[in-house]
Amino acid sequence: MISFLVTSFAGLSTMFGVLPIFWHGYKEEKIIPICLLFAAGVMLTISFSSLFPESLSLIAEKRKLFPSILFVLIFIVIGIIFSSKISQKIEEVFSSNYLYRLGIISVIALIFHNIPEGITTFLSSNHDLSLGISLSLGIALHNIPEGISVAVPIYYATGSKKKAIIFTFISGFSELIGAVIAYLFLAPLITSFLLGAILAMAAGIMIHISLYELIPASFHYPLTKWTVLSFFVGVSVMLICHFFI
Repeated sequence: MISFLVTSFAGLSTMFGVLPIFWHGYKEEKIIPICLLFAAGVMLTISFSSLFPESLSLIAEKRKLFPSILFVLIFIVIGIIFSSKISQKIEEVFSSNYLYRLGIISVIALIFHNIPEGITTFLSSNHDLSLGISLSLGIALHNIPEGISVAVPIYYATGSKKKAIIFTFISGFSELIGAVIAYLFLAPLITSFLLGAILAMAAGIMIHISLYELIPASFHYPLTKWTVLSFFVGVSVMLICHFFI
């Protein structure tokens, strides 16, 4: 039960990402690029400073370094290809509304990312509660800007706070689904290679989302020094969190 609670805290912290949609007095052309670039900075930093090394560490447990790096890179490319194919399919449906398309793509990417996170948090908490709590704190901090990457595009595309909240909840709740999967099926079956492969593919998805969706979408709006700075704030926040947690 404690492991489920720890995982739930990490996943549902995504809901803090809906807060920007309640900020009144800020113009759409200012708040959207700031939020998108901040989320892109966070996602890229997570991919390269957390997901990539974690994946490599897991896959290299029983393999030499060079083939392990090769496996990680292959799975990252698979993640990028998967994300691009999903993006193309969604674009066919929502081609007239790029913000809504961006929000839906972010939801799918975060579900794919949060399920293995939920598995990892649950198993870590079962093994060592203090490790699970520290891991959940780190995940909670980076889930907030991930929530922003869903809530802000959905809200400004539809004008509906309800839709933004629902989609953000779905992306965060998927972390708890990962915990349930771990509890029911994977705890005795999952291997370090499989978990490493999932994390590497999640990194590929987040790299694609950042470079081909979030950053280009921000260029639809006038860029100022503050919007550009928000990208580096996102990078800095995650590096600081990664250093201390």
